[in-house]
Amino acid sequence: MTQDGDERVRLMLPHLRLDDLLDELHSRLEAARVTRDRVHALLEAVVSIGSELDLESVLNRIIEAATTLVDARYGALGVVEQEGERLARFVTAGLTREEFDAIGQWPHGRGILGLLIKEPRPLRLADLTAHPESAGFPPNHPKMRTFLGVPIRVRDEVFGNLYLTEKTGGAQFDEDDEAMVVALATAAGVAIENARLYDETRRRERWLEASAEISTALLSGTGSREAMTLVARRARQIADADAAAVWLADEGSPDLVFQAADGAGADRLARLRTPIDQGPVGEVYRTGVSLRTVDGEAAAGAAASSSGPRIGPLLIVPLGLGASARGVLALVNPPSAAAFSEVVQRLLEAFAGQAAVALELADRRRDAERLTLLEDRDRIARDLHDTVIQRLFATAMTLMSVIKITRNPDVATRVQRAVDDLDDTIRQIRSTIFALQTSPDEESLRSRLHAVVDDAADNLGFAPSVRLDGLLDTAVPDEVGEHLLAVAREALSNVARHARAAQAHVAVDVGDDEVVLRVEDDGVGIPEGGRRSGLRNMAERARRLGGSFQTRPRPGGGTVLIWRAPLDDGA
Repeated sequence: MTQDGDERVRLMLPHLRLDDLLDELHSRLEAARVTRDRVHALLEAVVSIGSELDLESVLNRIIEAATTLVDARYGALGVVEQEGERLARFVTAGLTREEFDAIGQWPHGRGILGLLIKEPRPLRLADLTAHPESAGFPPNHPKMRTFLGVPIRVRDEVFGNLYLTEKTGGAQFDEDDEAMVVALATAAGVAIENARLYDETRRRERWLEASAEISTALLSGTGSREAMTLVARRARQIADADAAAVWLADEGSPDLVFQAADGAGADRLARLRTPIDQGPVGEVYRTGVSLRTVDGEAAAGAAASSSGPRIGPLLIVPLGLGASARGVLALVNPPSAAAFSEVVQRLLEAFAGQAAVALELADRRRDAERLTLLEDRDRIARDLHDTVIQRLFATAMTLMSVIKITRNPDVATRVQRAVDDLDDTIRQIRSTIFALQTSPDEESLRSRLHAVVDDAADNLGFAPSVRLDGLLDTAVPDEVGEHLLAVAREALSNVARHARAAQAHVAVDVGDDEVVLRVEDDGVGIPEGGRRSGLRNMAERARRLGGSFQTRPRPGGGTVLIWRAPLDDGA
């Protein structure tokens, strides 16, 4: 090389070094800019997820921010269930609703997802399908190769894992990506904790309102079924459940009786009716221990019908404990929903306990009111018997003595008619006394006869008069009572259909050895040659019991029907 060439090389070297330095500076500036942009993006993501208090919104923002930060096509956030063995919830990004539905049920924590549950630390893979723990993809699942997984911790608890796949351009996730997602996961843990605390506060407020409302409703006299409907509705709101239902124990029955339900698809819970010694509902009632599971279909077993929507997460809590147990409260979500948390379980247990106490207090209040009512009725019955009847009887005896000394036949007839009216009044008062001595809640023969007459009033267009005399509820055997009700119903039906009557009177007299039903009307009477199938049925009932049946014209127009049956049910 010549001296001139050497000189040119010597002069160019500083320029080459300067270009290299400038290129290096440019690269570092570009890297700093990219780092700055990513840090800004991370800060924006942290602010975004921290601005939400609704847990569902927080989870969606976390996964959207993570996929944006590392340019991932697909992302998911798997929430680990309380026992830490499987996923209880799965939130996705990058999949359309149609794609997600085509895959079917979310993964529950096998394969690579299960590895992150067992070993909660960051994991980067160039090809997740090549990993020994890979379990493959279900049908209709999009193909995925590159993978980045990072756990999310809430305090010392692993809340779930972030799963990111398919980095844009086919590149692999690098250390910077991992660092960004780890930083996001730390902020996500704080945001999730805040959302959970806010959610728990709201639930407690609803719990306080619901407990007060249930207690007020029950203690103010609201019916048991209406109150249980309110319990189901409020429990569903506290737990944000899809449906809720209440079963109560029925004294003397081996089954828990379905009372009320609330929510979409609440009929699924009605199918869980099982004997007390079987099924999840019976088990919770017997043991007093709540049941909380992700797979309600498996817990329900044969009690859940194969038809209709499937049962997902299930929570069943007892209504009261031990000897004071009243029933159970159950809540259900669809299979795609999250499992019920331990916090929700504790709130529902407290709510159910309050409802059970309110039920007990309401029962005691109703018992006290019923006792007061019965005492008042007994006092009125005694007063009627000891005072009113005795005075009417004395008045009748006085009038009878007047008949003996009067010589005017017209006066004697009138006095005799007054005595007959007093005698009829005494019988009606005695009938009232017998009615007063019957519990208002008791399904007695007397109350059933009154119900038959009341029902007939709609067809007749007027209310028949009723007189029930004697020990109707104690002296009349059950079989005779059933026939008596049927004959009274048929007789009043005939009056409504054929008699064209303006008045009707029903009288039942219970003697020492027989019961007599008398039905009178002021209608057109029984026509000759008319249909008599109803009369034959009443006559057959009397014959079967060893009694008698007859009809005759009523003076002044109408018909008198007399049906008799012996009180000895073995006749």
